[in-house]
Amino acid sequence: MAEQPQDEVLARVAASAGRRILGIGMLAFLAVLVIYVAIVSPPTLGWQIFLIALGAIALMIANAMRKSTRHTLELTRTELRDDAGTVIVKLEDVTSIDRGAFAFKPSNGFLLRLGKPHARDWRPGLWWRSATRIGVGGMTPMRPTKYMAEVIAIIIAERDGE
Repeated sequence: MAEQPQDEVLARVAASAGRRILGIGMLAFLAVLVIYVAIVSPPTLGWQIFLIALGAIALMIANAMRKSTRHTLELTRTELRDDAGTVIVKLEDVTSIDRGAFAFKPSNGFLLRLGKPHARDWRPGLWWRSATRIGVGGMTPMRPTKYMAEVIAIIIAERDGE
C-alpha cells in the first residue's frame, strides 16, 4: 500500500451556514436587547453600566464567532489545523479522543485529551483549547465532525499499535 503524504488533508469540517446565522444572530440580538434595556429604562447607575458592558461583550463575542466560523478545520496525518494555517494540535500530542454523549464537548463535536498542556485558545463556534483538552465542534455539522473524529481515532490506534 502506498504511503500517504504527511500534508494531505484527510478530513475537513466547516461551520454550517444555518448555525452561523442562528448563533451569531442570537448573540447580536442579545447584545442589542441588553443595551436597549439599559438605555430605555435605565436601572441604577451600577446596573446600567453592567448591562451596557454585558451588551458590548456579547457584541464582541458575536464578532469573534463571525470571524472564527469563516474558517475550515483540516485534519492531516500529523496535525489538526484551520485553513488559515493555525495549528490547533499536533496529533502526536493527543492521548485519547472522547465522543461519548456525556463527555464535556461542544455540540456535534468531540474532545481530544492531550499528554502535555498547551496554551489556552478559543475560536467560538469551532473549537477551544484549555491546557490538556481540546473541544472541536459547536456550529459544525454532525456527519463531517463525526468522520473527523473517527479518522483521528484510527490515527491514534495505528500510532499506539492497537
